[in-house]
Amino acid sequence: MNTSQSFVSLETISIASLKDRLVKQVENAQFSIPSDFVLNTTSNSSISLRSRVDPLASFGNFQNTNLSRSISLSIIDQNGNEVSFQAHQNNPIKLIIPRDPNVLIPSMYLQNVTTTNPTINNLLFNYHYINITSSLPISVHFEIHSLNTNLAYLFIYKFDQTPQLNSSINLIDGWTMFCPFNLTNDDTYRYFINNQQTPGHQSLIFGIRELNLTEINNYCLNSSSINTSLPITDEPYDFTSNYELRLYTSGCYYLDDNNNWRSDGLIVGSLTNLYETECLSTHLTTFAGGFIVLPAPINWSYVFANADFMKNKTVYLTMIFTSIIYIILMIYARFKDKKDFEKLGVTPLVDNNKSDHYYYQILVFTGQRTNAGTDSKVYFVLSGDNDQTQIRLFSDPHRKIFQRGGINSFIIAVPKSLGLLNYIRIWHDNTGEGSSASWFLKYIIVRDLQT
Repeated sequence: MNTSQSFVSLETISIASLKDRLVKQVENAQFSIPSDFVLNTTSNSSISLRSRVDPLASFGNFQNTNLSRSISLSIIDQNGNEVSFQAHQNNPIKLIIPRDPNVLIPSMYLQNVTTTNPTINNLLFNYHYINITSSLPISVHFEIHSLNTNLAYLFIYKFDQTPQLNSSINLIDGWTMFCPFNLTNDDTYRYFINNQQTPGHQSLIFGIRELNLTEINNYCLNSSSINTSLPITDEPYDFTSNYELRLYTSGCYYLDDNNNWRSDGLIVGSLTNLYETECLSTHLTTFAGGFIVLPAPINWSYVFANADFMKNKTVYLTMIFTSIIYIILMIYARFKDKKDFEKLGVTPLVDNNKSDHYYYQILVFTGQRTNAGTDSKVYFVLSGDNDQTQIRLFSDPHRKIFQRGGINSFIIAVPKSLGLLNYIRIWHDNTGEGSSASWFLKYIIVRDLQT
């Protein structure tokens, strides 16, 4: 059954014919069964193959599978039960998982490495940085198109730091050479790093340099030297032609019992390309392929070669002035924070008697209107049913009080409880200068701390 929504097929075969069988589905989706496997069934006669292709890998919550078809293959015995299938790691099942045919493949990014600027010329390698952070393992695929198909290249890479290669340093995780006979029909060099190498890494930096004529003769035309020895030099070499880059990541995922995509036990194969993913697996279930085209990689060689001040006056001056303004604002904010911190806390009145152990808290709120604060001395008398205080003075030796919009908290000590509070009489002496003589008192809260 083949519809726009899904493809489903069911065929009955003998167990013997399952060996080395190629199960084809729509859009080139396929399962290639190996010759050596373990089939958990007691039947020796026939089995059924149930094959399915869905247009989208809709299960789970993993964005990498959004552009992939979902394919599955199940083996059913004569009783209608699904049979467990297990292949060996050294001879796995090979799957081809097509992508959405409507996916837009971006064009390659031109790398202008032949500029006449002398600070960019004479590079040993042209370095590029890419981010490979992912929750599940991914493979990284490189497509390099030279504008001169007669050129050869040395390609090196290292995870999480810049690779270095010369006569005294060999700091790389992998390398390959691109010789003209490696070119595909579209004049493109291709290389990939499988998903077993990338876990645990956040970035990948790779370098490219042209091989000179001597190196081409020694390493590309001499079949015994191809991919067996590294062409190492300490002499920078100019790029004579620009090249184009396209990078993408892929992955192989299967659906577990909780409808979550997992990748353990799956390997991305070398036949993976822009339109389909090759996966190697030892079991059968529902599979999907990952695909993300990476943005243009950062060209660190160009960045560092053009990092001098005279070429980037505007950028550097903007950063310098922005940093200065930021530092000034941070200092000012810190100063204001300290001022605000000084306003916090409760102040015991200076005229409290040490022998008095009955306490009241008085919260004084100053209004927000203009000139509401005061520098005058403020006095009060607190009266209750049982007693009243002497004339007391609000004061704080460490900070200014009764400022506009301020809230000041004081602790007053008295010999004994004043009883049920009746009133507070409060006044100021107008000793403040100018507009600071008057005071706008908004309201007062008095709390008995013992009750």
